[in-house]
Amino acid sequence: MTKLATLMLAATAAMAGSAFAQSAPPYAPVTTDVKAKTPYSAYVQDARGVIVRNSNGLCWRTGYWTPADAVPGCDAPLCVEPEKLENGKCVAPPPPVVALPPEAPVAAGVVAPVPTAEKVSYSADAFYDFDKAVLKPAGKAALDELTAKLGDMNLEVIIAVGHTDSVGTDEYNQKLSIRRAESVKAYLESKGVESNRVYTEGKGETQPVADNASADGRAKNRRVVIEVVGTKK
Repeated sequence: MTKLATLMLAATAAMAGSAFAQSAPPYAPVTTDVKAKTPYSAYVQDARGVIVRNSNGLCWRTGYWTPADAVPGCDAPLCVEPEKLENGKCVAPPPPVVALPPEAPVAAGVVAPVPTAEKVSYSADAFYDFDKAVLKPAGKAALDELTAKLGDMNLEVIIAVGHTDSVGTDEYNQKLSIRRAESVKAYLESKGVESNRVYTEGKGETQPVADNASADGRAKNRRVVIEVVGTKK
């Protein structure tokens, strides 16, 4: 009788272990490489799939970005042992003192290309008629001057962002800012710039640089900001 009870207990334990193994969630690998191309446009990427950073070194978000799209190394901290997260930063323990071999001399005349970014803000009143998204001759001339500089660099991306003042509804201003940014992209394409090199965004009235209470302030808020990222030839 004791042997039979022991066999039943062993069988019960084996079945419980099998059920636990089947219910355990499978391991899902997570990609944390900042250079890995995201499956959708949460961040602006260059032709190599590398996330573009602005002149302040911050990852450039698209209009579709949400906190849920945060990428380690851009908007989310990435700590690897033995690093510890302290006050929102990854802090590593002091490294041991190790004697390093002397650095190899750099060949004379060899200079690594340094990425550069040029950001220009244009008055929308100079680019467009009131409530329109069709480029005026003055706007085309300004873009011609900008594209002429592209011959001196290896272009990565151009980012055009449209802004408006606070007159009108939020929804209307958002659409107008997008249409104006798209008109810049269309003109650059007509000048030979590859379509996949130009990104557009519309910020509507959400990012004023002056007080919308005055006519002068509203004029400053009606603008198109263009940033060119590349390396000098």
